[in-house]
Amino acid sequence: MSRRLLTRLKRREGGITRNGQLIRSIDEVSRGDVIVLSLEDESFLEPNGSLRVPIAFENESLVVFDKAGGMPVHPSIRHQGDTLGNYFAYLYPELTFRSVNRLDRDTSGLCVIAKDAFAAKLLQGSCKKVYYAAVHGIIPESGTIDAPIARERESIILRCVREDGQRAVTHYKRLKCNEKYSLAEIDLETGRTHQIRVHFSHIGAPLAGDDLYGGLRDNIGRQALHCGRITFTDPLTHEHITVSSELPGDIKALFDKER
Repeated sequence: MSRRLLTRLKRREGGITRNGQLIRSIDEVSRGDVIVLSLEDESFLEPNGSLRVPIAFENESLVVFDKAGGMPVHPSIRHQGDTLGNYFAYLYPELTFRSVNRLDRDTSGLCVIAKDAFAAKLLQGSCKKVYYAAVHGIIPESGTIDAPIARERESIILRCVREDGQRAVTHYKRLKCNEKYSLAEIDLETGRTHQIRVHFSHIGAPLAGDDLYGGLRDNIGRQALHCGRITFTDPLTHEHITVSSELPGDIKALFDKER
């Protein structure tokens, strides 16, 4: 566990016990001793029970939500009370909201929330995610985009491909296509901000609906990006778990036979 969490436990009354008795972190333990860590949390977000977000998986350590496009994960100046964090605070008023993988507001799909600091530490950086995106045009059957990403000099939000940026690598394969769009399954080797959106725009195939990076909103009102599969190791049981989410209706509709 992290040094920061261990320090908090030392300062908390009854933070670390052995067989019900207070113990120091430097004390020796024996086979059969029961060590208990008191991982009490404080909730800081306003609960909102009017929201509804499906739960795709849950156990003692974490919960995986299947978030719709248009819902922010974290509160911001423009979004107070309508976020995934606010719904989490309603379901688990005694817990702190700890998002393991962050999705953009308009990106739909699976979002992992750790239920305590210990689980968050073990899960951070260990979740393997698979994304699905509808992009403009017909892309090759498979490919790799290896192009460095940097912040646009005049913008806080926008990213771009630039030689002095951080290395970014995106692997993809085409699952289906029609005369307007291709559906890509995407595996990220790196995790840069807006990586999928920037990379596909860079190769001339911006995401449908992603007007920030050149996509058109004629058939969908958001960027057509979905986190559809996530794999991780359970912090307690060490079991490998894979959770999947069905492609949402607005992305499916781009490939309807009528269209």
